[in-house]
Amino acid sequence: MTEPHIDPRIATPEDCVTGVLIDRWAASQPDKVYAVFPDGSEWTYGELRDRVRRTALGLQRLGVRQGDHVVSWLPNGPDALRVWYALNYLGAVYVPINIAYRGGLLAHVIENSDASLIVAHADLAPRLAEVDRAQLRTLVCLSGKLEACGDLEVLGADVLDPEEGELAPLERPVMPWDTQSIIYTSGTTGPSKGVMSSYLHLYTTGAVLPNLTGDDRYMVNLPLFHVGGTLPAHIMLAKGGSISIVESFNTESFWPTVRRTGTTFVVLLGVMAQFLAKQPPKPDDGDNPLRTVMLVPFDFDQREFSKRFGLHSFTVFNMSEISCPIISELDPTQIHSAGRPRAGVECRVVDENDCELPAGEIGELVIRADCPWTMNHGYYKNSEATARAWRNGWFHTGDGFRRDEAGNFYFVDRMKDAIRRRGENISSYEVEAEVLAHPAVNECAAIAVRSDVSEDEVMVVVAPVPGQEVDPAALLEFLIPRMAHFMVPRFVRIVDELPKTPTQKVRKTVLRDDGITSDTWDREAAGIRIRREKLGA
Repeated sequence: MTEPHIDPRIATPEDCVTGVLIDRWAASQPDKVYAVFPDGSEWTYGELRDRVRRTALGLQRLGVRQGDHVVSWLPNGPDALRVWYALNYLGAVYVPINIAYRGGLLAHVIENSDASLIVAHADLAPRLAEVDRAQLRTLVCLSGKLEACGDLEVLGADVLDPEEGELAPLERPVMPWDTQSIIYTSGTTGPSKGVMSSYLHLYTTGAVLPNLTGDDRYMVNLPLFHVGGTLPAHIMLAKGGSISIVESFNTESFWPTVRRTGTTFVVLLGVMAQFLAKQPPKPDDGDNPLRTVMLVPFDFDQREFSKRFGLHSFTVFNMSEISCPIISELDPTQIHSAGRPRAGVECRVVDENDCELPAGEIGELVIRADCPWTMNHGYYKNSEATARAWRNGWFHTGDGFRRDEAGNFYFVDRMKDAIRRRGENISSYEVEAEVLAHPAVNECAAIAVRSDVSEDEVMVVVAPVPGQEVDPAALLEFLIPRMAHFMVPRFVRIVDELPKTPTQKVRKTVLRDDGITSDTWDREAAGIRIRREKLGA
């Protein structure tokens, strides 16, 4: 067979293909630690290869072949990691699904995956009996036993820990453009879509991050069914570095975990950084190994945060479908900016007709790359959504952006989250940023609710810092001098905690469904009206 030609811009299999990387590092640095787990156990590169090959042998004996789709339904930990890597070692496609899924959403992703085999945690597996299992035929149950699950053949964990044996050779070498995984979107605007991602796509997403080397230990604090979890695991495998895996982000345990695991690099998504910044200062705050933090979004002045904890920070714009096309410099000072387009990508802000808008105007961010396979190659079994997202040769993000004259790009809002009030378009992100600046506010979500005049009113749902209280009227006094009159919320609802996905994104759909509850404060009912400031003649 003739060897395929590889474009010189494309990383080689030795740089980005999972199985090749595992063999490479096991041969050159078998005793270096690759993974540190929540219970304190560790895997060296040599141990990683042994466990992955043994798991791959078990999967192969179950009939898994190159190109097959296999669902992984597991929480972060050793099992999730070895199953993922073993599938890729065989050239199979890793299809992880959210551990919160059940009911119709679970049935949808099972059907969409085209998988006949699922590897699931014993506590999750019974949910399969409650839904249509489509083409699933076999369930491998880990971390416990399950006697039966509908019409599925149920197998125990021992099938993935077989006696010694030889792996059958692959039909062909795994290449950088092969599909490595199908990652499902959150499904906030409709049924979850399966993002097809190549080895090169995931590799590029991590390779462009600044200040990250093979000497780093990158914390996996987001789920391995999310790009925020798969990214650190794969890029540190590519760099020959290491990862520390945690089950999820936790404010109280974050710094002890960083110190215990020797973590040097981490992403803090959404409100994570705000949670840490609002903790009472401690004398040893700067005594930690963390040296670089990726803050997404960059919604507060990080200089005091960086000084307090002794680290550098930067920000990016990314989503499952793309590969960090916009990145800031280290320690940026342009608050709310996502940075500038990196080398190898073009970014535009366009109107509804895909015509580029001038600086300062808000439109949709669209992206294209000059290197093949460095972004998603479509949504699995959803040609309509693929064509819509990739229309006119650009990937449409669905996010509202603006750029300034200097070329900095600013996230404004998810297009679907924008609020329109009194003829003005309001960014929920910008409202939230101002509310979060209040020292007693721990979390905030701004949403649109219907008014009695058939347009949107601004509502904020707020969770206080533990041990503190938020008075709605006092919050408004804080906000009025900080924002345009039409942005000032009419409704304020105080809750203990905002509903979130396992990736710490606020579930605004739940808050919109709740609407104006009996415990919601209404400033107009309280006699507070906000007027446009009159200017002198």
